Amino acid sequence: MAEQMTGAEMVIQALVDNGVEHIFGYPGGAALPIYDAMFQQDKVQHILVRHEQGATHMAEGYARSTGKVGVVLVTSGPGATNAVTGLTDALMDSVPLVCITAQVPTTLIGSDAFQECDTVGITRSCTKHNYLVKNVNDLSRVMHEAFHIANSGRPGPVLVDIPKDVQFALGTYLGIDEIGPSRHKSYHPATAGDSKAIEAAVDMMLKAERPIFYTGGGIINSGPEASEKLRELAELTGFPVTSTLMGLGAFPGSNPQWMGMLGMHGTYEANMAMHDCDLMINIGARFDDRITGRIDAFSPGSTRIHVDIDPSSIGKNVRTDLAIVGDSGLVMEEMVRIWRTKTNQPRTEAIAPWWEQIEGWRSKHSLGFKNSTTTIKPQHAIQRLYQATRGREVYITTEVGQHQMWAAQHFPFEMPNRWMTSGGLGTMGYGLPAAVGVQVAHPDALVIDIAGEASVQMTMQEMSTAVQYGLPIKVFILNNERMGMVRQWQDLLHGGRYAHSYSESLPDFVKLAEAYGGKGIRCSDPALLDAAIEEMLDYDGPVLFDCLVEKHENCLPMIPSGKPHNEMILPDFEDDIGAVIDEKGRQLV
Repeated sequence: MAEQMTGAEMVIQALVDNGVEHIFGYPGGAALPIYDAMFQQDKVQHILVRHEQGATHMAEGYARSTGKVGVVLVTSGPGATNAVTGLTDALMDSVPLVCITAQVPTTLIGSDAFQECDTVGITRSCTKHNYLVKNVNDLSRVMHEAFHIANSGRPGPVLVDIPKDVQFALGTYLGIDEIGPSRHKSYHPATAGDSKAIEAAVDMMLKAERPIFYTGGGIINSGPEASEKLRELAELTGFPVTSTLMGLGAFPGSNPQWMGMLGMHGTYEANMAMHDCDLMINIGARFDDRITGRIDAFSPGSTRIHVDIDPSSIGKNVRTDLAIVGDSGLVMEEMVRIWRTKTNQPRTEAIAPWWEQIEGWRSKHSLGFKNSTTTIKPQHAIQRLYQATRGREVYITTEVGQHQMWAAQHFPFEMPNRWMTSGGLGTMGYGLPAAVGVQVAHPDALVIDIAGEASVQMTMQEMSTAVQYGLPIKVFILNNERMGMVRQWQDLLHGGRYAHSYSESLPDFVKLAEAYGGKGIRCSDPALLDAAIEEMLDYDGPVLFDCLVEKHENCLPMIPSGKPHNEMILPDFEDDIGAVIDEKGRQLV
């Protein structure tokens, strides 16, 4: 029923009505009425962060691991501007967020008041939609609408800016039922997909000789049912499957049809198959530059089917021969249905030569590396971490850099929503707060941030949040004392001139962990690594694990900038130490 309440109370009631259980935020003067209303209820738990950027990344981790909308609450001015990085990150990676920002009173807007900024203007380009609410009687509708927009169509962040006087004002609150179906008057995303176009796609799939499923984060965003449909579709067709960084986990990493990740640091077999395929079925990916490489040389002989819920993504970067606008899960469900009416059998014999070619590329062992008995190789560290966590409910977040790519290459995922990373924006400092958000959502799960020593320092203060709320996140730092990816590019493109890509003064991460009230572990000996990882996993609290790794290891394979997929740099297996292992830990020589 409609009832009278203050704007601040409306915010809390709208959160409850939209199923919100946790909110990540930091108080300030303009937000105090909302915080006062928060204090007087117990249905929504507030997690106090240490920086507003951390709040947005926590909400991202929460959202990506649950499929729910992540919620952020910050104050005006610097509170809002500090959230911009996370909002942009969420927009690039299609993460559903609602960010509530406080604003100075309406009478002071435009006067350069204390802690005032043009929040709506600043965030217009980094949100899916934003609002400035000047009338308290609009507030309940706007809040419900924000959740609908954030979590429908292509998900993304929505910002609601609420002046302080609107928070104090008394008005009429309308619940979701009173307002009716929450719909923005100009926002009606298509979901089902055109059935004739889907049937045409299936007909193309039935004729292809060298097909490939190119999958992306849109499948993850569609929900766990979409991942099941991808698995069913792959089994029905017999086609090989690859994925973007954001799509990892939609298809099982142990499945023989899985070719590994695609793109700049993808596998040789995935990139060569993409280059040589005759039919590319893109489902829920957006042809970003880290996948395509040189556009004019990208998959030059293929016919391209593109399935995406966002019509603006189709034809934006790469020409598409058949476009299907719709939800990935629903489109694949229809593909499965139509395929069964036409054949109900995989095209095993027809594409056998294609699989023979793919196996030839696989024999290159492109994720292999030279191991060492004296220095921990970062790839080996990831593999040992994976082996130690098998059979457990594990969620992985990452920072951004070499460690991120090594994690994507060497830590296989069997299920969706277990991999949280910053893809489009590449935000250093994402992983630690994202791990906090994931742990809030899954308190009994094992949550690990695979980090770099440079990236993790950007939001290190959120260790304090983890300790305060008893969140036992594990931060596994691959410490090479370098900004590894920057150093690698300086090696390849700038003559080895390491301009500010290394740190001469790093913290003692063990002491730092202890200073925050957590546990610190350091390991530099490969022979002691397994035991140290077990110690980390056994500790019932937040851990910083300082894993000292080879300083000059490059992340390979790699497509050099401006090169096509068939011109990859592969690892060199000549080894004078002994064991050389592949991506699954098997000895090759």
